[in-house]
Amino acid sequence: MLKLHEVKVKAVTMDEGGEFQVLLTDLEEKNVLPIHIGPFEAQAIVMALQDKIPPRPMSHDLLKSLCSGLNGTLEKVVITDILNDTFYAELYLTCKGQNYVVDSRPSDAIALALRCNSSIYMGLKLIEFTYDYDDIIKEEPPDDEDVH
Repeated sequence: MLKLHEVKVKAVTMDEGGEFQVLLTDLEEKNVLPIHIGPFEAQAIVMALQDKIPPRPMSHDLLKSLCSGLNGTLEKVVITDILNDTFYAELYLTCKGQNYVVDSRPSDAIALALRCNSSIYMGLKLIEFTYDYDDIIKEEPPDDEDVH
């Protein structure tokens, strides 16, 4: 069984190379796990962090509505692994008494978890890919106007 460590989204930033990353911290904000994401995924996460609702549903809003419409619940999101510099995640869903685990990109899983107020976890084996919080947190998340 995968051992888990609860994390939260601290920020969405842009690295020196101009790539977006979501920064996940442990609840004590001692360690940070940066995950590179695309610009559209960055925008989706930033909008959820800022509680902004688009005029028409985005993909993550649609998934939330679909889950809710089926009387389902997103129980948690788990960032499970990294292979060849690619992170992997899983959605843990409950619907009509059945449990489901669905493969997902971490950015999509995080965007959905934020919309569903679900917990986000990472596998303990990913601790070796974290950085000291004080070494990496240097800027505020970009405004959604900055994320294109």
